[in-house]
Amino acid sequence: MIELFTAAVASLLAGFVDAVVGGGGLILVPALFSVYPNAAPATLFGTNKGAAIWGTAWATHQYAKRVSLPWLALMPAAGAALVGSFAGAWAVTQVDPSGLRKALPAILLGVLLYTLAKKDLGRHHAPRHETTTQTLIASAIGLTIGFYDGFFGPGTGSFFVFLFVRLLGFDFLHASATAKLLNTATNFAALVLFAAKGHVWWHVAAVMAVANVLGSLVGTRMALAKGAGFVRGMFVLVVSLLILKTGYDAFLR
Repeated sequence: MIELFTAAVASLLAGFVDAVVGGGGLILVPALFSVYPNAAPATLFGTNKGAAIWGTAWATHQYAKRVSLPWLALMPAAGAALVGSFAGAWAVTQVDPSGLRKALPAILLGVLLYTLAKKDLGRHHAPRHETTTQTLIASAIGLTIGFYDGFFGPGTGSFFVFLFVRLLGFDFLHASATAKLLNTATNFAALVLFAAKGHVWWHVAAVMAVANVLGSLVGTRMALAKGAGFVRGMFVLVVSLLILKTGYDAFLR
């Protein structure tokens, strides 16, 4: 019971962070490895997805009621993210991702420095493209980051947010709302694969899912109340922590 309570608390915090800007896995995955040190890694990853998908889906629903989203562009993008995630999960069985592990901290550092240098980046919502072009760009983002999520994973939500801000002119609030939809698609793809292999503890995932949705509810409401500036600040914080975490994993662990 103590282990399950600890996992639920971690899931609550992860749901909050994930709802605001993504990066909930930064909290929940290490917590699961700490609480269940003897479990197979695939089972912990699968159980994480079994909880996280409910938080991202709930956040998508909450954002959709308050934020105007370009659904004609985003639904194909979500489909592309789903396909990309399946392809990435297959690719990781064929190719060693260790090279990407070492490159990731530098990529995230570039994202962070660019965001800090561009003081107005993502503060104002000013979409740059018509529906057709927007759909193509959003689908390319979904396919690419979806593949990354299936292949490796850390920072998926942050990459979604950054690219929708940088390439499509969204503010951080709209980009975060959009990222939740695409992240739900990639989580679904991963969950199907893990479940098919029997790598989900459904009883643990169910408890964590409830906590994750509660955290998501609080995070979504706070993001909607405080706006793009708050989401941008959380983005900088989460990416900074991701740089430290991925750098440690790649070079010191």
